Amino acid sequence: MVVAQDMAMRKRQQIASSSKAMFIWVAAASVVVGFALVIGWFLTQQIIFREKVITEKNKTVTILQNNNKAATGLIDNVRVLETNPALNATKTQPNERALQVVLDALPADANTLALGASLQNRLLGSVVNAKVESLSVTQVGDSTSTTASHGAVQSIGFTAVVSSSDINAIRDVQKKLESSIRTIDIDSLKIEKSDASVTMTLQGHAYYLPERDLTLTEKVVKP
Repeated sequence: MVVAQDMAMRKRQQIASSSKAMFIWVAAASVVVGFALVIGWFLTQQIIFREKVITEKNKTVTILQNNNKAATGLIDNVRVLETNPALNATKTQPNERALQVVLDALPADANTLALGASLQNRLLGSVVNAKVESLSVTQVGDSTSTTASHGAVQSIGFTAVVSSSDINAIRDVQKKLESSIRTIDIDSLKIEKSDASVTMTLQGHAYYLPERDLTLTEKVVKP
């Protein structure tokens, strides 16, 4: 009877010991699995982040390669323009480059003062027997500005009144506007004739193309 009790006690001790060992192994395995999952998640995030960085770098390389190719073609086009006889014949100064004509035709900024001076001295007021009675150029940024957007191109409005005792002088003013290097559109034109003079009132606008920002920038890629 005593022997049977001892055997039963030993079995219970062995079962308890096995249960403890099994619990320890399960706990250890859980720790290892949890640690492996954390390491796996961290590595996965690092791989995804590195892929994002590589993708952005590849985009930058592609842009730089395309810019280099475009620059080569642009340089060749500029060289061709410098030899263009029409541009060279239109230069305002003999020592200017032919490309300056293109820049004058479509400036990089509004420069309303330069536009007003050009209208006053070279176009409207340069015709014999024609007098500029009034001239106003819309300041870009004013609340009353009629500046319109045509894609990237911006426009500057102006109003002018020109008078002359000779109708032919008024025609010459119109021809001057047509032959202007800088593109000018006339929105409205009214001619009034009296016994002493002919008065032309016109509204129009010229264009400018804001220069592009070529500043190199940095982009932060977040994980």
